[in-house]
Amino acid sequence: MDTNALFTMALGLQAPWEVKSLDFNPADRRLDILVDFQRGASFPCPVCGQSSKVHDTEEKTWRHLDFFQHAAYLTARVPRCKCDEHGVKQVPVPWAREGSGFTLLFEALAMTLVQAMPVAAVARIMGEHDTRLWRVLHHYVKEGRKAKDMAAVTQIGVDDETHCVESSRRGQNYITLFMDMATRTLLFATEGGDTATAKAFKEDLIAHGGKPENIEEACIDMHQAFINGLQAYFPNIHLTFDRFHVMKMANEAVDQVRRIEAKEHPELKRTRYCWLKNPSNLSRRQRERLDDLKCSNLRTAEAYRMKLTLQDFYEQANPTAAATFLEEWCEMATESEMLPFVKFAQTLRDHAAGVLRWFVKGLTNGILEGINSLIQAAKAKARGYRTTRNIIAMAYLIAGKLRFDGLEPLWGSPLGSATPSPT
Repeated sequence: MDTNALFTMALGLQAPWEVKSLDFNPADRRLDILVDFQRGASFPCPVCGQSSKVHDTEEKTWRHLDFFQHAAYLTARVPRCKCDEHGVKQVPVPWAREGSGFTLLFEALAMTLVQAMPVAAVARIMGEHDTRLWRVLHHYVKEGRKAKDMAAVTQIGVDDETHCVESSRRGQNYITLFMDMATRTLLFATEGGDTATAKAFKEDLIAHGGKPENIEEACIDMHQAFINGLQAYFPNIHLTFDRFHVMKMANEAVDQVRRIEAKEHPELKRTRYCWLKNPSNLSRRQRERLDDLKCSNLRTAEAYRMKLTLQDFYEQANPTAAATFLEEWCEMATESEMLPFVKFAQTLRDHAAGVLRWFVKGLTNGILEGINSLIQAAKAKARGYRTTRNIIAMAYLIAGKLRFDGLEPLWGSPLGSATPSPT
């Protein structure tokens, strides 16, 4: 068996394609593989499949997987065939998708690696510029999302904990995530954090077979723009205000009291994290310091006790008992005359229906908080992303549970039998 035939088999090429020649340049650390089709070959029309003769050709080159430590490139005359019914059409090659400068195997390896490490690091390993790999990633994320079926979605979680993208030109940009609570899957990510994001999600939901009227539950925080948007575009929706956000607001109220009081009580300085933690999560040193401060008449100590009391709200036996508890706690907070808690109590009263909804469905955005952590960790490893579009693509890659059906060759399917996914 000659070398050309061996490489034809190794690449999984099938007739009429075959390797015609090899050019190995050790000085440039490069292997060029010339692929051509057999003389007199015909190709099926990409539209109807009718066997058609070659009209003309155009030479193209693709980056392939490295041959040991040497960069490998495939070059081929790509034919256009002339169909009696559909005229002249470009013939797709079996080793690459249309419009790409990489083979499917190269893209498959790149997509595997970017799920485990930053794109810039993958670019260094594969010897390519990261912007080219980002284009590959965006393509497959887009294709993967096309196959998403949202017909069964009825419960969503919305995260308005914004993700900042540093850019010297555009300043700070933000994204909002919409999660399917049943499957723990990221459904939709979009730039912005206002009412328009709900409209954008509705349009994307419809495009993927979902129905706005089927969305019955949403777990969100008390951001008014999200409340307005969801109620405007999803007529049957019930809102649950996330318990972790409620307790976060309680912690913020405690810290505001501490900041005000620290102006006259220096001993409160550098104690912020003591008041934000539950007693079981305190270090020994924090517990000792907090015990000393709790025994005082400080308003911060009173605020801390009120926060701990509010946690008992979520231990109530039923919605009726919870409603009574909530009103009694809000009354206590109002009577404390601590302005941060007076405002917080009024917020809870204004949103009582959504706070109490937790006792009906028990929805919480803890899943979204976990996804946020993964995205932030990926961002930290990458030392930031240059564009909002990039971080959205990475969010889909991390949490979208996408299928990349055009990349099977990496897992054993013959390269020549792969059908390129459409661009």
